[in-house]
This record gives sequence, C-alpha cells and structure tokens, in this order.
Amino acid sequence: MSEAAGSGDDTDFSVMSGSALWIAGIVLALANFMVVLDTTIANVSVPNIAGGLAVSPSQGTWVITSYAVAEAITVPLTGWLAQRFGAVRVFVFAVAGFGVCSMLCGFAPSFGALVGLRVLQGLSGGPIMPLSQTLLRRIFPPQQQAMAIGLWSMTTVVGPVAGPLLGGTLVDGVGWPFIFFINIPVAALCAIVAWRFLASRETKTVRNPVDFTGLALLILWIGAMQIMLDNGKDLDWFNSPVIVTLGLVAAVGFVSFLIWELTDPHPIVDLKVFRHRGFATSTLIMALVFGAFFSSIVLMPLWLQTNLGYNATWAGRAVAPQGIFAVLLSPIVARLSTRVDGRILVSFGVTVLGLASLWRSGFAPDIDIFQVSLPQVLQGAAVPFFFIPITGLALGSVLPRETASAAGLMNFTRTTAAAFGTSITTTAWQNFASIHRTNLVGSLNGPQATLDSLKAGGLTAAQALGQLDRMTDSQSVMLATDHVFLICAVVFIMGACAVWIAPRLQLSGQPVAGGH
Repeated sequence: MSEAAGSGDDTDFSVMSGSALWIAGIVLALANFMVVLDTTIANVSVPNIAGGLAVSPSQGTWVITSYAVAEAITVPLTGWLAQRFGAVRVFVFAVAGFGVCSMLCGFAPSFGALVGLRVLQGLSGGPIMPLSQTLLRRIFPPQQQAMAIGLWSMTTVVGPVAGPLLGGTLVDGVGWPFIFFINIPVAALCAIVAWRFLASRETKTVRNPVDFTGLALLILWIGAMQIMLDNGKDLDWFNSPVIVTLGLVAAVGFVSFLIWELTDPHPIVDLKVFRHRGFATSTLIMALVFGAFFSSIVLMPLWLQTNLGYNATWAGRAVAPQGIFAVLLSPIVARLSTRVDGRILVSFGVTVLGLASLWRSGFAPDIDIFQVSLPQVLQGAAVPFFFIPITGLALGSVLPRETASAAGLMNFTRTTAAAFGTSITTTAWQNFASIHRTNLVGSLNGPQATLDSLKAGGLTAAQALGQLDRMTDSQSVMLATDHVFLICAVVFIMGACAVWIAPRLQLSGQPVAGGH
C-alpha cells in the first residue's frame, strides 16, 4: 500500500474557507455515508432479493459479502491510484462509477448478474471512504480538524445502522431495486459538486510502480476464502473436493502473499506497520469486534423476517434505534478521545457491545419489537466508543510517514472481517438450527398428546403435524440465534480485554486522524 493516499504527509493542506469549505465538506461526508450505507442497506432486503431471484436466503447473503470483499480489495490500491492520477480525480471517478454500478444493480436480471454487479459496485466504492477522509483533512485548517473528523466519523458510524431502516422502507414501499437506485442522484450530486469545488485543489501526482503480483495474490486468497465460506455448507464442507481445493488455494495464496509483501520494495499492502505493537493489537481487535458487530447487524433482520414474520420495514425499525446514540455520541467521543486514554474508551465500548449481545442471547420466540429494540439502543451508545478511539490507538502507534498505509490497512481489515464474519455467522446459524432441531425432536414430551390436542382444536392430522413441525423449527432457530449472539458476546469481551495489550499513547489534545 502506498505510503500516501494522495494527501502527501500530514502537513499537506490546501485549505478552503467560508461556504465553499462546508459545501465541499458536506459532499465528501455524504459520499462516505453513501458507501458505508451500502454495506448494510441490503441486510433487510436479503429475503426479498432471494425470493425475487429464486435463491435461498443463505445464498442471498452473497449480495452483502460480494460487495464487502470487492471493496476490501480496492482499498489497498487507493494510495497508488491517488498518487498516480490525483486524489480528486480518483474520488470523482469512483463516485460516478459507484452511481452507474448502483443503477445496473437495480436492473440486474438474475442473481448471478446482481452478485457480479455488486462486485463492480464494491470495487468502485473502495477508494471513496479513504479518499473522502484524505480530502477532508486536506481542505480543513488544522484548528478545524476536530469538526472534520467528527463529521466523517458520524457518517462512518451511522451508515451501517441507518442502512436496515432505509432498506426496509424502500423494499416494502417500492421494491428491492430501489435500495440501489437511491444512490444514483446522491452519486451524481457528489461527483459534480466535488469536481466543481475541489478540482483546483488536486494533489500532486507521481508515477510509482504498482505491485501487480501482490495484488493478484491478495485477490486470489481473499476470493478463494470467501467463495469457500459462502459455499461450504451447500457442498458439505471438506467432504467436497471443491471446498478442499479452495481451502488449499486460500492457504497457499495467503502465505505467498505474506512472503511477497514483506520482501517487495513497493508492496501493495505495507505489512511492516505490524511491527508496532499498538497497531497490531488495534487491528486484531478491529477484525474481531467489527466482524462480530457486523455479523449481528446482518443476522438480526434476517432472523426477524425469516422466523418472527417481520416485513423489511418493521425489521429495519426494530434495529434502527441503535442509530440514535451513535449520532449523538460520535462528536462527543471524538473530543473525549483527546483527553482520555483510548484503551479505557475502547474497553468500555466493546464491553457494552458484549453486554448488548449477551442480552440478545436470552431472546424468546414471543419477544415483541420493544424488547428487540432495547439492546439496539445499548449497542448504538457503545459503537462510537469503539470505532473512534480504536483508530487513534492504531494510527498513533505508527510513524507519521506510515499513517496513510496504516489507515488503509485498517480499512482493508474492517471490510474483510465484515465479509468473512457474515459468511461464518450465517453458516453457523443454520448449523446450530439443524443441531437444535435434532435435539428438540428427540426430547419432545408426549408428541402424540400434543397432536391429539391440536386435532381436538379442529385441525386435521396433516395440519396438526405441520403445526408441530413449525413450532419445532421456530424453537430451533430461536435457540440457534441465541447461540450465535452468545458467541458474539464472548468475542466482544475478548476484544475488551485484548486492548490492554496495546501501549498507552501520550494524549496530544488533537482528535484522532485516521480512518475506520
């Protein structure tokens, strides 16, 4: 990964002022929000998309994972692209490409086409998030960096939690294609305004070589791993030669990638930043915690719709309350992180995430929407305490010239963890449901008496058997959901403890300046 993301070093500013500054700042933040929103807007739409395009709900999650993996792959290229073509040009081109790909996703004629177009959408969206932050830092004067970072952090934190609410409303109101069509006017506005206000502040360009071998190995091992995770259950895991082959390709590709990147003079991913204990610890925590967090916000609406009978709108409303405190607390935590040891803030936030997940592990089939929403409020309050200071811990641990490389690597880790976590969680959820169903069927007390009671209530023998079968399915899925949330809680608690491995950073009185 290049050591600059088009912004040069930390003193490279092209400061704006007045209304032009705020117009440009809002447009950059809006573009970032659009991309982050798309990581979760499809969450509540998976059952509708799967039904409309004739695939299973578990296959439907490929719409989420394909986007996340593609986005993760292009993040390491952002620095090289910005240096080669200019940060503003790359940003505007990426935003425009994102809008075009969104339009094509809405018109996708088949599920395979939709997944392929989501890959293209993710490839376009990858550079937008790091470049939006780079350009925000470039145009805001040093004394206003706190406001710039607070604005950017708010869109990054709120995007994933706003996605299900907006997605549910659009799916039930006008249909699932509109979760993609909504991006078109936003992308057009951001591309036009960004070019109008920022073209004169283009970054310097240089012709650095790109590590094509490293890029190919990166795509190889991530792609093989994701395909293996997405298809493992359907192909009976390692009893399938296809899965065995994919596993070997992923393992060999990963090892080869590590060796190549550590020895290449211009690596696509600068793995040497892991020599810093604070960065290595923070990145590991980011992978664990964000993987569990993103998995939970994918699983929640999927469970509500497939097991409790919620439509997309109500599933979105049930998970939306977490966005309230995320919005309110983001700028406060950004300021607080300049005065309080980041390890304390991260440990507190991740512990609260664990408590929220532990709370969910006690859910029952007769739970109402109010009870579903309460842990969401707690989770929303915890999210800023994790996202914002963990970045400060990571980037405060590296050398100034390594900041852009480290920020890009954290973006890569976050998006990859989201994709892998989603695949692992949905597979585990289905496996747990099958296990619990087998256990429940074997431990039913007086099933014949239950059937007789149902038939006495007016049901036929077939209807009574069907009712008992549905009750067993509902209980097994509920137990599987609780099981997954309990595992997530354990992961969160591990993350809360692991943060203390990182060294304490000297507080500078300046807000964190990295990317999430």
